[in-house]
Amino acid sequence: MTHSAAAVTEPDLGTQPRTIDPTVEPFLHLRSAGVSVLLDLEGGSLPAVRHWGADLGPLTAGQLGATVAATRASVADSRMDFADRIALVPERASGWLGRPGLEGGRTGRDWSSVFTVDRVVLTADPTGDQHLRVQAVDRVSQLELTIELELTTSGLLRLRAVLFNAAPESYSVGALRLVLPVPAQAVELLDFTGRHVMERIPQRQTFTKGVHSRESRQGRPGLDSAYLLMAGTAHFGFRHGEVWGVHLGWSGNHNVYAEQISNGARVLGSAELLERDEVRLGEGEAYVTPWTYAGYGIGTDAVADRFHALLRARPGHPSTPRPVLVNTWEAVYFDHDLPKLKALADRAALIGAERFVLDDGWFGGRRDDTSSLGDWVVSPDMWPDGLGPLVDHVTGLGLQFGLWFEPEMVSLDSDLGRAHPEWLFSAGGRVGLPSRQQHVLDLGHPGAYAYIRDAILAILERYAVSYIKWDHNRNLSDAGHTPEGTPGVHAHTLAVYRLFDELRAAHPDLEIESCAGGGGRIDLGIMQRADRVWASDCIDALERQQIQRYTQLLLPPELIGTHIGASQAHTTLRRHDLSFRAQTALWGHLGIEWDLTSLSPAELDELAGWVALHKRLRPLLHTGTVVNLDHPDPAIWVNGVVSADRRDAVFGVVAVRRSETWPPGRLALSGLDPDLDYAVRLAHPVDGHELTRPLPAWATAPLTLPGRVLMSSGVELLPVHPEHGYLLRVMAAV
Repeated sequence: MTHSAAAVTEPDLGTQPRTIDPTVEPFLHLRSAGVSVLLDLEGGSLPAVRHWGADLGPLTAGQLGATVAATRASVADSRMDFADRIALVPERASGWLGRPGLEGGRTGRDWSSVFTVDRVVLTADPTGDQHLRVQAVDRVSQLELTIELELTTSGLLRLRAVLFNAAPESYSVGALRLVLPVPAQAVELLDFTGRHVMERIPQRQTFTKGVHSRESRQGRPGLDSAYLLMAGTAHFGFRHGEVWGVHLGWSGNHNVYAEQISNGARVLGSAELLERDEVRLGEGEAYVTPWTYAGYGIGTDAVADRFHALLRARPGHPSTPRPVLVNTWEAVYFDHDLPKLKALADRAALIGAERFVLDDGWFGGRRDDTSSLGDWVVSPDMWPDGLGPLVDHVTGLGLQFGLWFEPEMVSLDSDLGRAHPEWLFSAGGRVGLPSRQQHVLDLGHPGAYAYIRDAILAILERYAVSYIKWDHNRNLSDAGHTPEGTPGVHAHTLAVYRLFDELRAAHPDLEIESCAGGGGRIDLGIMQRADRVWASDCIDALERQQIQRYTQLLLPPELIGTHIGASQAHTTLRRHDLSFRAQTALWGHLGIEWDLTSLSPAELDELAGWVALHKRLRPLLHTGTVVNLDHPDPAIWVNGVVSADRRDAVFGVVAVRRSETWPPGRLALSGLDPDLDYAVRLAHPVDGHELTRPLPAWATAPLTLPGRVLMSSGVELLPVHPEHGYLLRVMAAV
């Protein structure tokens, strides 16, 4: 089929919706930030991606058609034999042999769809984000499908689908998946696993035939979350190799997967993971999928840049410096003694902290982790005068006051648990297994939702609380909505979002941290509402090196809580020097989780010096581009942040273990301007006991070199002992 030469080649999107006629304009080419997305709308079928990857440059209408023609396979017998055209929601009827885009039905009917597109609208908002909305209908099943695709100014793709039931008979949604094809050169997969106090463990494998499926049935992404599922060219790294990655922005049960079938098709897909009949659409009802986010780039850092830009552009992104905080948990645990807490706040102010957070133990009869979750009233025994004396003391020191909640959890030994057992998740008439001495409150119950909302609002209205640490320490297994026992995770997740939104609407300046046994609920669904995450309950500096470097693939540093703990780690019993602990925590939203009243004056001075250094670097750390170096020695890890104008940078170099060869050799930096001259110096002194031999000459005398030299020839590494490191400041020479 030939197409009119009058078809728009590079659409002038403007800010008004523009209706596309696929018979005239069958191919759309969206471009942004070095990325091209070439969409095939031909024939009235659901849209398919012909190219998602490197920018193809401006193309005429004829060139668009020729580009699509060049990607078409010759079909001898059946489209089942060739991966010619893979729709964003692939259908069985199109010959797709992989996981179908839509699964569901009406008691055995309407389980295989054929959607026909009847409306396509393209718009661009004032920021430059491009939006495509495709509406389609299956007149046999009386289902309507809308697919939304956005290409942001950062080059990130965002997709979701809406399924509408127009029939009198209900339709049960089993799955509604969105997929993106990746080319044959994507031969390797990278995703993540983990466990409590050991999150973000990378795992690689060959992109083999079949399905590599990562599922969470925990009611949250989980401590073992796949996080980002990436496919790339062989041995891709932080700064090299083509990479395509997907993330599902959903805080409940979910599935991300990579699939390769025998006809050569390779796709990355995602969907909410629904239990049977969890979403049943009555006439006139719709199901909206979570957003799927997809990034392409050269190296994983480039993909991360796109996510960081998206988050930093959101309307609610923190615009003020991230306050250095002191959290009380590892300092006092459940021992809420007012004089001790006041003394801790005094020390917090002395070292330069800006926020004081009271953790678990302030409410109900809470003296340990066996009772009182759900009783969100200040304990009259522990706090006979309420929290006012502590809050007034903290704010009188010029510090913000923060408070710990775990709103979704309930103890059986609690006033709430005794009064409203019907508000607990329960399937099959059973309350289910306890975990961490607690159960889950089903916020899908209007009564439970209203109780928790009102309890939190009462605290916020009574006290000057500017920050909530929102914890979530238990999986939502066996999560049945009472009294029916029907699956309840979908409704609960939407209720959590609504609760965040209501609290923020009532208190616009309130900040909320997403914590879930550490890093168990970090996703772009919750991050549309949260201001910070707790990356892990483990603040052992060595473990945190890995946890933080991979958490930053999705989130920019200012959203990641990074704390300095005691010399002996609470979770691993390892011991580290303060210099290693501090420079590990320096990179994110800095906090301290340590009994400051136990420190000597010398230790307090040293800690205050690190806090001051963080504050000096904070404008750079929390706005710049994250850089990770693919150093050839696996014992040497290097990360950094480079300012947008590339005139300022800081790099951290850490020996995570002993090297097989020694000395370590040279370090070539990345992300600098090759045409600028830079002054290089240590950002913080290195003590002699941290070194295995004397410092190289550049570390003891001024050094100025062009960016291209620093990125090619590099500088000699400092010979530090394992589990030690140092900071480099690289600034454009005046």
